[in-house]
Amino acid sequence: MEMKHELPKIKDMEPGDFKNNDYLLRMVEKLNRDGAGIVLGTLDDLINWGRSNSLWSLTFGTSCCAIEFMALGAARYDMARFGFEVTRNSPRQADLIMCAGTITNKMAPVFKRLYDEIAEPKYVVAVGGCAISGGPFKKSYSVVRGIDELVPVDVYIPGCPPRPEAILYGMMQLQRKVKVEKFFGGANHKMTREERERSMEQGGLHGLSNQNLIAAEKHGRRAPIIVTDVPQDFDPKKGLEE
Repeated sequence: MEMKHELPKIKDMEPGDFKNNDYLLRMVEKLNRDGAGIVLGTLDDLINWGRSNSLWSLTFGTSCCAIEFMALGAARYDMARFGFEVTRNSPRQADLIMCAGTITNKMAPVFKRLYDEIAEPKYVVAVGGCAISGGPFKKSYSVVRGIDELVPVDVYIPGCPPRPEAILYGMMQLQRKVKVEKFFGGANHKMTREERERSMEQGGLHGLSNQNLIAAEKHGRRAPIIVTDVPQDFDPKKGLEE
């Protein structure tokens, strides 16, 4: 017996029919009842969904906290489930820099240069007491007392070292932060004279690129997320519920 599959009936929408978003929602609901399978959303939502689930980190592990990050990649925690298992040794291919360990004054210029080479939008995660405040070495003449003296930090994950669950929870908070950002914003244009002046004021010798200038004005000094404690009901096997 030959099976016949009915194709969904798709109605063209005339420009004069469109009054508001309610009309569009009703039309999509009708199409879905006919089997079309349409999902409404914005390009920002689509792009941020992809970005938040593919956060590639430039790992800057200098001491024991990096061992805890490595544990996330093993079978017990399996961070690949949430899309941030990919690490990159090139800042040009990274979305964030994860600092896990002590940063000395001699190492600071290299760390800042790597951060500057990451394309916008970019993020910083400080893992452990040494990256956050210098840790037990904060009174040393050779240690930076927190990487926020060098770069803006988006997520603080305290501990000495923090448990893998805490790092996992902190990365998931960063995912939430990425999902609500506005990705588009007019960066692809020639600078005006006023923009060039602001660029030189904010960017030192050569100024900021128009992409970095727009990102700085759009996002500003992003408020950091501080992981003070991992909720008792947090299950690393399930992740966060929306």
